[in-house]
Amino acid sequence: MKSTELRTSIPDTCFRQFIKHLRYDFWLYAMLLPGLIYFVVFCYLPLYGISIAFRDYNIARGFANAPFIGMEIFEKLFSRSAFIRALTNNIRISLMKIVLGFPLPIILSLIINEVWNARYKRFVQSVVILPSFISWFVIYGILVAMCNLTDGVIPTLIYRFNDTFGTNFNAVNFMTNKNTFDAYIMLTYIWKEIGMGTVVYLAAIVAIDQQLYEAAMIDGAGRLRQIWHITLASLRPIIITLLIFRVGNVMNAGFDQIFALSNSLVISVADIIDTYVYRIGMEEAKFSMATAAGLFKSVIGLVLVLITNALARRVDLDSAIM
Repeated sequence: MKSTELRTSIPDTCFRQFIKHLRYDFWLYAMLLPGLIYFVVFCYLPLYGISIAFRDYNIARGFANAPFIGMEIFEKLFSRSAFIRALTNNIRISLMKIVLGFPLPIILSLIINEVWNARYKRFVQSVVILPSFISWFVIYGILVAMCNLTDGVIPTLIYRFNDTFGTNFNAVNFMTNKNTFDAYIMLTYIWKEIGMGTVVYLAAIVAIDQQLYEAAMIDGAGRLRQIWHITLASLRPIIITLLIFRVGNVMNAGFDQIFALSNSLVISVADIIDTYVYRIGMEEAKFSMATAAGLFKSVIGLVLVLITNALARRVDLDSAIM
């Protein structure tokens, strides 16, 4: 009898504590409400549509009348060469962004932190973060004006250089050249996205106790040793946490960037899973196959998050996200 009363009293006590906290911090919870509504409407409610990946669905027949066909859609998906190509491109671009794009904000934040002039430091921070607020489609327009072989800024400079010095340099449109597409994507990605990551690490660096640096100086540690043993050591938890999220998003190669900057001339090296899903779903109306491709990408991302988190727990238990 006592055990039954104990089991029923625990949920009741937890509920009362929640109501107490809700009343005490009502406005804080109210500010969380828009974010919760966003996740419920756009992240949780659409999960019901996952079953489309296992049904022969079309708009005319409707969801209720779509017959269940099991894994047949996945078998067709994995047998399509276009999907395999998109998967390969997806992994290649994502790995490049992790290997090249992940360490750069850390390095840049360390460099900015070493600047002693406060005005110059604020100026550099503003210049670095400004591209983060520019749309990829605006960037596309800028690149067209710069790289267009007819009247672009870069080709025009090359032509004038050839005329002046008698050289024979060839102007290349990086936007339509398969051989330069990876460099073109990475340079624009780094230029646009490095600033936001730098701000995160700079905020963490500011929170480091300055007495640690003073003690290290007394012990005779140089600036490089201070950076290695104090700054980077203090940043390790946030670095591991952000790395977990980045590896978990390895299947997200950047739909907005690829969709805005790619074209039909480079589709063989630019097509990723997200653009493939958009094309077969919105343009070809193959909703079941598009859902199957999206579900496959999500499952792989979940597995990678769990694996990376398990490895992070072995390195630093406090850095793991769960």
